[in-house]
Amino acid sequence: MPLHPTIAAVTDRVRARSEGPRRKYLDTMARAAAEGPRRAHLTCGNQAHAYAAMGDDKAALTSAPTPNLGIVTAYNDMLSAHQPFERYPDLIRAAARASGGTAQVAGGVPAMCDGVTQGQTGMELSLFSRDVIALAAGVGLSHNVFDASVYLGVCDKIVPGLVIAAATFGYIPGIFIPAGPMTSGLPNDQKAKVRQQFATGEVGRDELMAAEMASYHGPGTCTFYGTANTNQMLMEFMGLHMPGASFVNPGTPLRDALTTAATERALSITALGNDYRPVCDILDERAFVNGLVGLMATGGSTNLVIHLPAMARAAGIILDLEDFSDLSEVTPLMAKVYPNGLADVNHFHAAGGLGFMIGELLNAGLLHPDTKTVAGDGLDLYTKDPKLTDGRITYADGTGETLNDKILRPASNPFHSHGGLTQLSGNLGRGVIKTSAVAEERHVIEAPARVFHTQDAVKEAFKAGELTSDTVIVVRFQGPKSNGMPELHGLTPTLAVLQDRGLKVALVTDGRMSGASGKVPSAIHVCPEAADHGPISLIKDGDIIRLDATKGTIDVLSVDLATRSPATADLSGNGTGVGRELFECFRQNVGLAADGAGVVV
Repeated sequence: MPLHPTIAAVTDRVRARSEGPRRKYLDTMARAAAEGPRRAHLTCGNQAHAYAAMGDDKAALTSAPTPNLGIVTAYNDMLSAHQPFERYPDLIRAAARASGGTAQVAGGVPAMCDGVTQGQTGMELSLFSRDVIALAAGVGLSHNVFDASVYLGVCDKIVPGLVIAAATFGYIPGIFIPAGPMTSGLPNDQKAKVRQQFATGEVGRDELMAAEMASYHGPGTCTFYGTANTNQMLMEFMGLHMPGASFVNPGTPLRDALTTAATERALSITALGNDYRPVCDILDERAFVNGLVGLMATGGSTNLVIHLPAMARAAGIILDLEDFSDLSEVTPLMAKVYPNGLADVNHFHAAGGLGFMIGELLNAGLLHPDTKTVAGDGLDLYTKDPKLTDGRITYADGTGETLNDKILRPASNPFHSHGGLTQLSGNLGRGVIKTSAVAEERHVIEAPARVFHTQDAVKEAFKAGELTSDTVIVVRFQGPKSNGMPELHGLTPTLAVLQDRGLKVALVTDGRMSGASGKVPSAIHVCPEAADHGPISLIKDGDIIRLDATKGTIDVLSVDLATRSPATADLSGNGTGVGRELFECFRQNVGLAADGAGVVV
């Protein structure tokens, strides 16, 4: 199938926009690769320090032709998604030895859970943790004793941070190894209903706790389609996972076999062999366009609108909001996974999952078929299903049709003709809106503004009975410079209650919503942010705001904003407590949300 003209045009635009930084990046990678295996440049003393604790592996490590893997792990046992990684290093080391190689843990990186910090002070460190993760991975890999890396990470900022590191060390190969989703628990729609009942006082905290514990109940990724599972999708669409690896449950023989297969593959694609596949060759503009298409086709997390530009910049590629919007217009929404539907990722996987979706998108000319991946050449490899045969991974043709069209549909008969992510621009600046879970009659909202500077103030106004008419809730001073750009997911139940009462409600903010952004129209990531005196800082209570997701506009009507002075907020309290002191340099140096809100790239 010929490539869709919009896919081709956006790819050409990204390539042209990125020409200078991409060339500089590739030149840097080529110089590093030309130096050959990194360990060859270490002194005997350097190497002795690196191998001192490696026991029987020492002899192999001192032999230059033997590939050595660096394991970068985000393991901790507080995150359900990362708890399974505790045993991965032993699996990887054993698989490496069996294949004639070695493996060492190069370093650990922090991994925080937005589910734990949601609505709490710790959420103000969340976005910046992505840059910390990239830095921490860089420290581990800087020892220069690794011929390839394997990256163990799943959740919100962890995978983007690891991709930034992998791109920075792009002259060596890298494979991402997931842990998989937890088994299905309390259905997500039931959990959401209990949350709304708690917000209105219909149920108590004991019933809320019971519902939450029944939903988040075991090892593995949360099963709704938020940022963590969107990350896993991206790693397949972009060719950094083994095919079919994303949504296999933890603690299963197939999961362990996929980890072993990833280890064997990582050893086989180093510069010491005949199939050298450095990360810099995999992460080109086609891979990122494929990732954007996957984001739209699955109705993925809005957080990736921030993370993908930051990831791309680490590889010398410049993405813009218009790329997201244009690709969304031509990409069919093929999946309905909570919050866009009632199913979870286990149901999605059982219905045909990513293999079916990638095959459909390839047949429709909506993906670049000729990308280089860790598994081989061509994205068609990712239409296959992994099978466990005599303890090893083999691949079989995936299903040619959906096994549940209420969850997953073919590209020719999608849930919607476009991906549901739209760039917004107007006299309020630039932002994005995700409409895949928003009813069409709510895609245009025009109502008076009510301005707040914290999400807690919104909740207080709701409890006081002040929000009784159509309203555009403006929550500003929530951008990365103000307070680290925390998710405002805690507002979702409140706004949903107002909407269910028959009000026209929308959110406009320079902050983020959750990766599980839901049914309330939300203009997010608005920039320039209020702390930069962006137009959002000029809004006053009662101003009429029109949010039009059909036209891609966000405007204040009948007001000359140029005649106003920007509002100010007391941000002094944002710099202390729960480690916020350590992140002052991040807040001072962070870039625009539209550019990825990066600090290190």
